[in-house]
Amino acid sequence: MIKLGKWITKHRVIILIVAVVLLIPSVLGMIATRINYDMLNYLPDTMETIQGQDILLNDFGKGAFSMIIVEDMEPKDVSALKEKIEAVDHVDSVIWYDSIADVSIPMDILPDKIKDAFNTDHSTVMAVFFDTSTSADETMEAINTIRNVTNNQCFVSGMSAMVTDLKNLCEQEEPIYVAIAVVLAVVVMMLFMDSFLIPIIFLASIGMAILYNLGSNYFLGEISYITKALSAILQLGVTMDYSIFLWHSYNEQKVRFDGDKERAMAHAISNSIISVASSSITTIAGFLSMCFMSFTLGADLGIVMAKGVVFGLIGCVTILPSLILVFDKAIEKTRHKQLMPKFDKVAKFITKRSWIFLIIFAVLIGPAVYGYNNTQKYYDLSQTMPQDMDFVIANTKLKDDFGMSNVHMILADSKLSQKDAKAMLDEVGKVDGVNLAVGFDSLIGSAVPSEMIPDSISDVLKSDKYQLMLVGSEYGTATDEVNNQVTEINNIIKKYDSSAMLIGEAPCTKDLIEVTDRDFKVVDVISIAAIFLIILVTFKSVSLPLILVAVIEFAIFVNLGIPCYTGTELAFIAPICISTIQLGATVDYAILMTTRYKKERNKGSDKNEAVYTALKSSIPSIIVSALGFFAATFGVGIYSNVDMISSLCALMARGAIISMVSVILLLPAMLKLFDKIIIHTSLGFKEARQAGKKTN
Repeated sequence: MIKLGKWITKHRVIILIVAVVLLIPSVLGMIATRINYDMLNYLPDTMETIQGQDILLNDFGKGAFSMIIVEDMEPKDVSALKEKIEAVDHVDSVIWYDSIADVSIPMDILPDKIKDAFNTDHSTVMAVFFDTSTSADETMEAINTIRNVTNNQCFVSGMSAMVTDLKNLCEQEEPIYVAIAVVLAVVVMMLFMDSFLIPIIFLASIGMAILYNLGSNYFLGEISYITKALSAILQLGVTMDYSIFLWHSYNEQKVRFDGDKERAMAHAISNSIISVASSSITTIAGFLSMCFMSFTLGADLGIVMAKGVVFGLIGCVTILPSLILVFDKAIEKTRHKQLMPKFDKVAKFITKRSWIFLIIFAVLIGPAVYGYNNTQKYYDLSQTMPQDMDFVIANTKLKDDFGMSNVHMILADSKLSQKDAKAMLDEVGKVDGVNLAVGFDSLIGSAVPSEMIPDSISDVLKSDKYQLMLVGSEYGTATDEVNNQVTEINNIIKKYDSSAMLIGEAPCTKDLIEVTDRDFKVVDVISIAAIFLIILVTFKSVSLPLILVAVIEFAIFVNLGIPCYTGTELAFIAPICISTIQLGATVDYAILMTTRYKKERNKGSDKNEAVYTALKSSIPSIIVSALGFFAATFGVGIYSNVDMISSLCALMARGAIISMVSVILLLPAMLKLFDKIIIHTSLGFKEARQAGKKTN
């Protein structure tokens, strides 16, 4: 490692040239990486709702579906508007009254139930089918075009409209996310480090690593908007530790080698590779555990973040040392006295009064676990958006004017008899909350002979293999009522056609609830087990992994339990992401302190002295690291208008502080309490301590 360190210091200019050149393909790759804004797209392909959507696209040539509300417009003008919409690229078909009969013919020819379902005194609604999937780029472009060509005379509802508005909002906000994270992180680093320039150097190195990571996402095909929005912020917060460690090591080695900066940096790199690599493994393991989720957003975020940690680690021992050496004189000129105080008295108090924090732990653990298990989650993706967005307004009008909060679609066998199809729809129509159940035969009604129906209508509702039926629901997405309704409708349609499928936003969201509830338990166990094993191997101890993981898990319980007591609902993905991220990112604090405790114990110090020394030396690094992570996420949590991003960042910011406090106050108490157990359950620990006593 010393040889590698010497090679890096010798070739620092070449390293920086290569690093800058690599930014070109990275930026191009980042631009070319497609962003997915549809959370339901990450459901497993084996689920019936997802298979049904594929059938709808492949057999009918129809993927996305929207209901469009038109207000205060004469029938002939609505018909003209419909023609404009039909002319938009990737609009497959539009169904309105004039699809069945000329607008000069009174709408009274329609069955009353259907006429009333699609018309009010001042508005009407039409169904629009697209030939591309819900979140396809072409569909989103078509939604924007429809709004433009109709001069905003209509309101487009549904998942595709939501995804479109979400994309537009995220593209506006994402550059600001990064700017906020960078500025606040720089402020924290400038305040608590000993040079005004070194935080800029850190961010230059980390920024390059972030661009490499984002650029390499091109090979994944696409990433989610959550991953894109959070990856840069998380990578900044998580890998800042590595930069701080290298800087502190470099300063120590400069004193050791009497100002010989190249030799000092070579040894600093050697020390950093060993320490940072072992520390980063726990973080990588935490992120990779998300890959075990069947809801593949976990793999999307987990792979990108694990990859980001690797790039951050490489940048820390190559790019950062090169930058520090190149700008060494400028860094020295911007040196200032550290604002971080000495923590000797604080460490002494915590060590001496450790029983206080054990009592606090005993009192809080029960409420924390209860809150953790009872925090409410929401799955309605529209709740993640500002309520003045276009699609929210459209959904509200659809609900208020037409009583439809959801539109389900039934895919049934095209050979299902007219009698059975009618009986099935009649039974579906009687389910609680269903205000509309129509298919081809019920749509035309008895007053219109089937041979008079244009092919454009029959093609929309029937194919060689399947027929399509629409079910209107007054229940909102992800509610218990709609989930029960979906179950009941599924039971009905399976009686008439065992191959029938119920698809749409609400059925998919019901699957999402079931999948993520199961995933949460799986990922939680895997992430804890992986980090437990890594700590076990690192410390060669059975007890230390239990203690360290217990302290961080307590911090996670507190963080995710608070919303239960404040009455705050979390986005469904928040507990899964936060428990993994907080465990992987902040267990380093515990490892840092424990490493020093073990070192002092092996030297022959008693438990009080060992804990005191470990605490005193670790507090500054833990505080700077935690505040850096807090700064990188807190501002974004306050700023973002997308609740899923805002709540995740706010939880990460709060989690960093809670983990910091837990490690500083609770871990020393745990180390003192279980000192004898640690000694007797750690390989080589007892022998090394005895050897240390003899030396003294």
